Amino acid sequence: MLLVCVCGGLGTMVRYVFDVSIRRGWHHAFPLATLLVNVLASFCAGMAAAGYAYHTVDHATSLIFVAGFLGGMSTFSAAINEMVSLARNRRWWLALWYLLATIAAPLLCAALGWMLVAVTR
Repeated sequence: MLLVCVCGGLGTMVRYVFDVSIRRGWHHAFPLATLLVNVLASFCAGMAAAGYAYHTVDHATSLIFVAGFLGGMSTFSAAINEMVSLARNRRWWLALWYLLATIAAPLLCAALGWMLVAVTR
């Protein structure tokens, strides 16, 4: 349990560095940093789930990595907050596009991560 918490903290630090780095170079209303970090975390979670399903990753390692590190790194609550903020600022189409991208892209990337492990197996 302690390792899950420590890895969650590490994942949160990675997200912060990633977020600050993207925002420095991206000056637009679209919250790209949050979408990219969630896409990356979903891809890695798909790979970890496939590794666990195909018995190449044990349960403890999967739990520490997925629930800990990737759970700390991903931030779907911030994504929803950013979508609401876009809508409140009357950027309706951007809010809608961001909502759809926040749902579809991580699901697709999780499936791609799974398929990558399945193909290389």
